[in-house]
Amino acid sequence: MKISVGAASDIGRVRERNEDAYLVHEPLFAVADGMGGHRGGNVASLLAMETLGSFRMPEQGAATALVEDIKKANLRVMERGESDRDLRGMGTTITAVVAEDAKAHVAHVGDSRAYLFRDGNLLQLTEDHTLVQRMVREGKLTQEEAGHHPQRSILTRALGVEDGLDVDELTLDVHPGDRILLCTDGLTSMVDDRTILRILQEEPDPQSAADRLVEAANEAGGEDNITVVVMAFDEGDDGGTRDATVAVASAPLRAAESTGGTGDGASQPGASATAVVATPRPRPESTATGRVDREPQAPPSPRRRRRRWLLWTGLVVLLLIAAVIGTRLFADRQWYVGDSDGRVAVYNGIPTKVLGFRLSHVFETTDLSASQAERLQPWRSLGDGINAKSLPDARSIVAQIRADLTGASPGASG
Repeated sequence: MKISVGAASDIGRVRERNEDAYLVHEPLFAVADGMGGHRGGNVASLLAMETLGSFRMPEQGAATALVEDIKKANLRVMERGESDRDLRGMGTTITAVVAEDAKAHVAHVGDSRAYLFRDGNLLQLTEDHTLVQRMVREGKLTQEEAGHHPQRSILTRALGVEDGLDVDELTLDVHPGDRILLCTDGLTSMVDDRTILRILQEEPDPQSAADRLVEAANEAGGEDNITVVVMAFDEGDDGGTRDATVAVASAPLRAAESTGGTGDGASQPGASATAVVATPRPRPESTATGRVDREPQAPPSPRRRRRRWLLWTGLVVLLLIAAVIGTRLFADRQWYVGDSDGRVAVYNGIPTKVLGFRLSHVFETTDLSASQAERLQPWRSLGDGINAKSLPDARSIVAQIRADLTGASPGASG
């Protein structure tokens, strides 16, 4: 199968630096969206791409090999964050594809995405690892409500946060004419699926499609960094993949400028393994004579930089406070029944962790054995938490568990 590739990345219209990275390295293609503040996001996404840049196609088990390399990247980002206090708390998403003959192996962590474009239709292949997506899955939010929820960017899974990373994976058959799109949420938070579908329908060339998608996100506001990789599958040999790799390799790797250097002795990828942290492309400016490139501007003075830094820091703190308060208020209204030290218990909150922090606490504990309850068919999911509509509903669930364990009806159990 012949693969031709287009890739584009842009800082957007709001952010001061690009924390995204992408990798085009035959037969591996990936995008990453870093998080962690002034330096951390750049370093995390670049470390992940550099780690995957050493991927080698095994004789068998390509999907397993890809997942293992992502787990290695997770450990590498964790270790770097633990060794440098300026980088603590950094992390990154990753969405990657390994093309093997007529198959595509997809691996995914975070809220970057992979889409399949086939026969004029667009299918999202990955599920966002976010708090609101979990709420959608549990029926607490609609997909439309999730798109505007204030906590829509809170990740429940990312590289560099904790050991034992779970990686989503799938394998699909690819047909001639198929295209796979990898993108960070800088695209999907600005542009809906219908617009993405329209652009892919109108632009058969992968590079033209990648450029159009980035432009569409910027025109919609460009509130985040935007990175896309478009892979087009056609009949023939794999020469197209090599050409795309060389084209991306000609762009300079800006690791030292963007991150201050990774500082861990990693070599810069070459033509066969290209990790790109894109620098901002010049933004067009409307004039009476048309659209022209903006002239270079003198760097801001130290006083202006400090004032701008204080302003952004204040805004970030306010947003974090609002997010914490909103999440706390929402969690305080949620109830579920779960396992607490081997006993059935009623919890107040949401049965999940967000970047290592629990969003629930034990409200009351019973004398019922959780392990015995989980042996019964209706209560096998007790360890994951059984959602309740209210405290009385949670207590009703406990009463039913007690009845099932004793063989009596809820009313007879007292």
